[in-house]
Amino acid sequence: MKVIGLIGGVSWESSAEYYRLLNQAVKLRAGPLHSTELVMYSLDFQPIAQLEHEEKWDELAEVLIAVTRRLEAAGVNFVLIASNTLHKVAAEIQAQVTVPLLHIADAVGEEVCEAKVAAVGLLGTSFVMEQNFYRKRLESRGIKTFIPPKGARNFIHDVIYKELAVGEKREASKIRALEIIEGLGRMGIVLACTELPLLIRPEDTPIRVFDSMGIHVSKAVSLALSEGSN
Repeated sequence: MKVIGLIGGVSWESSAEYYRLLNQAVKLRAGPLHSTELVMYSLDFQPIAQLEHEEKWDELAEVLIAVTRRLEAAGVNFVLIASNTLHKVAAEIQAQVTVPLLHIADAVGEEVCEAKVAAVGLLGTSFVMEQNFYRKRLESRGIKTFIPPKGARNFIHDVIYKELAVGEKREASKIRALEIIEGLGRMGIVLACTELPLLIRPEDTPIRVFDSMGIHVSKAVSLALSEGSN
């Protein structure tokens, strides 16, 4: 089994779910006593979130490059960043390390294509929804992306940082988020934030849900259990 490197703590609420899902998936695929071989570096989220909101992406890249190098030195075979937003600097990180990053948007794009879905609504932080670093990964595969109006984007962004990242799950927020999903009215919806699956489940809506965290985990476990060096 290959060793997974996981950059977590961003936030730890979703990182805990990553750990659970990774181990659960390995157990299901490899056998009941198997668990994931994994090295995790958990960041303090408060300064990370501050740098995100100040849009100091160069500083964030430096932090993540240093962490990835630590994981690389620990002998991991590939790395997951347990955050959609931090993939804003994925290219900068990959350019400075030799260990491969399993890009979350690429994993999502593959899954959407396999499902033969041509257009998706995109929900995540304002950075993911409004900037092109994530959408262009999907659009390069021929997937059209749509985002909600500004007010709805602000609402989802605030739910992520002010509620889900601090362990709060409010029913009123779930109801409003589902209204936003219904309003997008596309063939599918990408939960492009690793906290959103803590609030929204596929069974909550008739629209096809692509859970970025679950997809990322599934691709990682497939890679970890595959033969070959990478």
